Amino acid sequence: MKSNWAKVFGTLGVGGRESGPQMSRLIRAAQIATLQEHRRQLLESPRLADSRRLVKFGRRVYSQSDEDGILHEIFRRIGEGQRTFVELGSGDGLENNTLFLLTQGWRGLWLEGSARRVAAAKKALAREIREGRLTVAQHFVTAKNIDGAIARQAPSAEIDLLSIDLDGNDYYILEAIQSVKPRVIVAEYNAKFPPDVAWAIEYNEAHRWDGTDYFGASLKALELLLAKRGYALAGCNLLGSNAFFIRRDLASDPPFCSPFTAENHYEPARYFLLAAFDTGFPTGFGPAGIVKAE
Repeated sequence: MKSNWAKVFGTLGVGGRESGPQMSRLIRAAQIATLQEHRRQLLESPRLADSRRLVKFGRRVYSQSDEDGILHEIFRRIGEGQRTFVELGSGDGLENNTLFLLTQGWRGLWLEGSARRVAAAKKALAREIREGRLTVAQHFVTAKNIDGAIARQAPSAEIDLLSIDLDGNDYYILEAIQSVKPRVIVAEYNAKFPPDVAWAIEYNEAHRWDGTDYFGASLKALELLLAKRGYALAGCNLLGSNAFFIRRDLASDPPFCSPFTAENHYEPARYFLLAAFDTGFPTGFGPAGIVKAE
């Protein structure tokens, strides 16, 4: 049997000194294929196949997982408006929820607490910054300072998208933002908690995510908070990491799926599916544009 396996691996080009690295790549490919198949089966389930739900439209371009596709579908349904955004916790710029929009001619503001990541974003997006389409600023976000920072630097008072991913005080930061009225909000939620439980960490300005599941707020907590501000929960992504809220005057059924509650739209934590969105190449960015037909 051992010799038969040797013939198989030899046919695949796996042998000799290269057997270790090539075997690792084969195993990795098999794991990703398994995750992609599991993802496909989930999306074909009767609940998620409903075209009013957002999950099935998930796709990764520059987002961490499938947020790009869901946002694309939301704005296809409600219109793009002025095409403006604010993103809190934008990272180094190459993996966030608004870079794909920027490539399509949107403009906006990125706020990031890490000086290293801000420097990387300014280097990678130098042209967009020069053209005045993007502002990148280092800012350690707190409930006290966030509204003033956005008011000073946001492209307009009525922005089209607010994205927040701070791994901690997100609930309180959202509560504090009053200077802009986004048409859409995408916020990270803690899927550890069931959809009927309103939970949030205690506010702590010095909080830093420690890699555990102690972070943020549950989906129900965000639903209740934003409902008071006039927003409807329109869906979550397949990984159970981000929730999408739409201003109430734009949320109707159809095209969106009511009731707009955590009980209806909650997705459990499926962080293990992140690898299913791996393209096989590291993320790069350079001069490009959307080609339009004549």
